[in-house]
Amino acid sequence: MTRKRTPEDITIEPRDLRFDMSAADDGRPWLDGNPVATAVYNAMSLTFPDGERMFMDAVKAYRGEVSGKLAEDVKDFITQEAIHSREHHLLNNKIDREKYPVAEIEAEILERVNFGRAGGPMRMLMATICLEHFTSMMADLMFDAEIDGVAMFSKTDPALERLWRWHAMEETEHKAVAYDVFLEVTKGWSPLKRYFRRSLSMLLITKHFTANIANFSAKLLEADGYTREEADRAVKQFLWKKPALFGRGWKVWLSWFKPGF
Repeated sequence: MTRKRTPEDITIEPRDLRFDMSAADDGRPWLDGNPVATAVYNAMSLTFPDGERMFMDAVKAYRGEVSGKLAEDVKDFITQEAIHSREHHLLNNKIDREKYPVAEIEAEILERVNFGRAGGPMRMLMATICLEHFTSMMADLMFDAEIDGVAMFSKTDPALERLWRWHAMEETEHKAVAYDVFLEVTKGWSPLKRYFRRSLSMLLITKHFTANIANFSAKLLEADGYTREEADRAVKQFLWKKPALFGRGWKVWLSWFKPGF
């Protein structure tokens, strides 16, 4: 029997929330007044609309192969991701496109997403399960992070803080749905094949996702007046050292490679 990772008592609940994003209108760093934090979170937000549409399509491709509670979870996962995509599209529209290279970054994101799509439904699903693991890991770390000894988001406009808290909560809630679909549709694979494919996919996704977020963040900081060297250094510090949005998640990341995950 294929093991399921979403507990039976977990309900995936789509929450059709809308957020006042006017605090991001004035062009100043909206995340605690910190330009580096704002650049990193804007970079992540820019990946969400196209990325989450791919996640939705990845599980839609296998809806005919799942049933029962998993079919309901898939439906609710798709609804949650659609709402996330809508709200982040609105937040992304707050970024000054005359000052920042938003169109260039969005074009790069779309190119990468289309590469994933070109590989067919299974490659899309493999990318989805890896990125869902990664984003839920970041969601768990997001609200206990600190900047200069102060809790991150504590100086952020409450509506924007609620946007990110809501997104993080729902990522945690539905984090295993795509993986459950993967387990179901690959139940005919040998354990070794399944382990090899998902492990290789995670290594590739981690390499490209972390590099892309760092690159996009640095490009946004360059528009703020940083040199490329300064931008790269600041982003590396933020992602890997302090508050270490990526760096603190290594134990959760490594758990993916346990044979019984």
